[in-house]
Amino acid sequence: MSSYLEASKQAYEQAETDADFIRLEKQAFIDCSSDSIDYAVMEHTDNGVVIPLNVGWNDVGSWSALWEIGDKDDDGNVITGDVLAQDSRNCYLRSDSRLLATVGLEDIMVVDTHDVVLVAHRDQVQKVKELVNQLSGEQRKEIDIHALVHRPWGSYQGIDRAERYQVKRITVAPGAQLSLQMHHHRAEHWVVVKGTAKVTCGDRTFLLSENQSTFIPIGQQHRLENPGK
Repeated sequence: MSSYLEASKQAYEQAETDADFIRLEKQAFIDCSSDSIDYAVMEHTDNGVVIPLNVGWNDVGSWSALWEIGDKDDDGNVITGDVLAQDSRNCYLRSDSRLLATVGLEDIMVVDTHDVVLVAHRDQVQKVKELVNQLSGEQRKEIDIHALVHRPWGSYQGIDRAERYQVKRITVAPGAQLSLQMHHHRAEHWVVVKGTAKVTCGDRTFLLSENQSTFIPIGQQHRLENPGK
C-alpha cells in the first residue's frame, strides 16, 4: 500500500498547472500499479466499514449497459438525440450532432459522436476495447485528439484544419473566461456568432456582439470572456 501512496504523492507534488488543469507527473503516475481499490486500499485498512444498502446497481461499463438502464420506447429502443428509427427493435441509438436514421435493425448499438461512428451488435460491445487497442497501435490521432473538448469554462470543437490554419467553435459558459494567454506562432480571428463577448487584447478590453469580429496579433496577450446570461 505504501508504494501506491508514494507514487501518488510524487505524481501530485511534481504536477504542472496547464491553464485549466493540473497535470500529474507522468512517470510517477505510470509507476503506480494498476490495481483495484479493493486490493490496493480496502484489504489493508481497519478504518473501513460495509453496510447493507438495497438499491439497484449497474457499473455502466459498456454501451449495452446504457441500453439496459435507459428509458425504452414501445419497440425497446433507447434513443438519444435526433434519431429516426424505422422497423428497429431493442437498439441503443445515439446521435450527438446530426440526424441518425435506422431501418430494420434489431439488437444493434449505433453511437454517432463528434469523433467516430460505432456500430455493433449488443452482444459484441465488450470488444470495443480491442478497437481502442488497435487505434493506439496504429497511432491514430483519434486516441488523443477529440473534435469536441470540454474545459472548465465551456468547450471547443474543431471544425476544420490544414497545414496553416484551423477553425474552432468556442463556447464560453455565462460568467466564465479563458485564461490570459499569448501565442508566439499564430494569430487569431474571432467572430461572435451568438451572445456577447468581452475581449482582452493587450491593454484594451472591449465588447463584441453578434456578427462582430476582432483580430488577435501574434505575441499579443488576450482573453475571451462571456459577461452575459
